[in-house]
Amino acid sequence: MTPSEPTILVLASGRGERFRASGGHGSKLQALLAGRPVLEHTLAAVRASGLPWHLEQAAHAGMGDSIAAAVRATPEAAGWLVLPGDLPLVRPETLRAVAAALAHHEAVVPVCQGERGHPVGFSAALGAELISLSGAAGAARVLRGRRVLELPVEDLGCLTDIDTVDDLARAERRFADGRP
Repeated sequence: MTPSEPTILVLASGRGERFRASGGHGSKLQALLAGRPVLEHTLAAVRASGLPWHLEQAAHAGMGDSIAAAVRATPEAAGWLVLPGDLPLVRPETLRAVAAALAHHEAVVPVCQGERGHPVGFSAALGAELISLSGAAGAARVLRGRRVLELPVEDLGCLTDIDTVDDLARAERRFADGRP
């Protein structure tokens, strides 16, 4: 049976070099945010969305390799939402909105305050191109030349990734202010 909803691909394979270079210790995905690891916040939103999901944690050379591996691991998916594991503030409703829009579009990108965010949605028709990805560039080349729906959302969490210690501190302030 083929799933009727796209699968969220949570990418947790990165080395986190910028985080350590900024003074962080260990993995940015295991750094504590409001008392829980960053990745756990991301996974909580994924679970709350009710969508099928896959966590890609194996070591890969780059984001393109991680995406390709995750797509290969979910061949029956009705499409994919690519979500880096370092977006702990993304809202479940944003994940559901991108998934719903993907039912009618080849590719979907959430946009908040004029800026493109994550997850980026890809229809099942793009699976072969996603599987062929490699390197650090991710899936940007798959989007080139395509009509991509820019889906307006009110979710700063789709833009709030944790790359540095300062990013983590900003996210912590949002929690303290009651705006996760």
